[in-house]
Amino acid sequence: MFRTLKSAVLATALMAGTAIANPYADFEGTTLVVNFPAHPHYDAVMKILPEFTKETGIEVEVDQLPYLKMRERQTLELAQDEGEYDLIAYVVFSKADYVYADQLENLAKYVMNPKLTDPNYDADDLIDGYVYNIGFAGGNKGYLAGKTGSLFGIPYGSETSILGYRKDIFEKHGLAVPETYDEMLALACKIPELEPGMGGLSSRAASGHHAAHAFLLHLAPLGGRVFDDSWNPIVNNEAGVAAANALKTIVDCGPEGAKNFGFGEALGAFLNGDTAMFLDTTVVAGQIDNPDKSKVVGKVGWALHPMGTRRGSQTGGFGIGIPSNAENKDAAYLLMQWLTSKKGDKLVALAGGNPSRFSTHADADVNAKFPHMATFGEALQYADPDWRPIIPVWGKINADLGTTLSKVLTEDLDVKEALDGVAERAKGVMDEAGYYTWQ
Repeated sequence: MFRTLKSAVLATALMAGTAIANPYADFEGTTLVVNFPAHPHYDAVMKILPEFTKETGIEVEVDQLPYLKMRERQTLELAQDEGEYDLIAYVVFSKADYVYADQLENLAKYVMNPKLTDPNYDADDLIDGYVYNIGFAGGNKGYLAGKTGSLFGIPYGSETSILGYRKDIFEKHGLAVPETYDEMLALACKIPELEPGMGGLSSRAASGHHAAHAFLLHLAPLGGRVFDDSWNPIVNNEAGVAAANALKTIVDCGPEGAKNFGFGEALGAFLNGDTAMFLDTTVVAGQIDNPDKSKVVGKVGWALHPMGTRRGSQTGGFGIGIPSNAENKDAAYLLMQWLTSKKGDKLVALAGGNPSRFSTHADADVNAKFPHMATFGEALQYADPDWRPIIPVWGKINADLGTTLSKVLTEDLDVKEALDGVAERAKGVMDEAGYYTWQ
């Protein structure tokens, strides 16, 4: 961490003949304009920003917008010669678009600058899966770490998948917490028999990106990928069929209305006590423990995303980066570094945010306030940065995948036939985009 000295303290030290550097001195009085989403993590960030200003003398003005409006605003701002924003939070989907358009700064030159980079930052403590998924581009497959990769952002408000379960229901019926997919799917359909009117596991399923997200959540741990290493679609192989069937089983044994659930409805069913399990993002923990929103406070336990043929929890959420057209890039890097430092990460965790470091998940103070963080930290050992492809054409393929899967869930379209169609259409999209040029 930086050691920050106020002017009077610094003057006293200098009069005493002690040469102590203040790394923020050149930026005192600077005002940074940042763009953040309306999101629980960034609500927590708003609580700790005054501490940054107190330590550094750098003011921060926040433009906080709903996620979709944030993306629209960024698309406009990043295309200007001179942008309004010095630092942005971007959702993982945007990484490929922004890097490809040369709209995010490569962070290497800032990391190499001894006047800006704290040698005690400890980048190795950052969660690997988050860093590769959110921050890297140009490496393996173009969007992962690798020998040709570069860092364009740092995870901040990132998420993985975790299994929430009703401790009271499990204890009542002597049920073991599922560790494998077979166990989870069996319980998903057994619980409605044990507790009439209650669903087994709440999941996204609505047509479009919700159904696609839910399918991909199962594809990676069941051994699948969307593409092979030559960009040929393999979403329709044995693992893909197993993932679609797993989703269908979960929805069929889910709470009332499950076939039309988006994320909000799936979470709402769990918060309302209408289902015994919930498999999705870690960001929900704060709501589950909030008596103003939840009827299951104190009744929920947490476990790792169950294992299929491998461990593989999702990675997603947000990172922070410096726009290429930013006015105050060095000061923005200092804010980025402070927010994601060990101190900043702990502060935001204690304020209710999502930590980006392994050490924060293991911190005694954090665990005393949020006992689930230790389990979340264990789950992050298996965070899979490649559970979905982060490529410019993914949005089109993802939409088709989600629409087609909805027909599997609601119209009993044959799983293999549905995925064969997705694979065929994806092949055409990839061909048109040039992914087979070198074959």
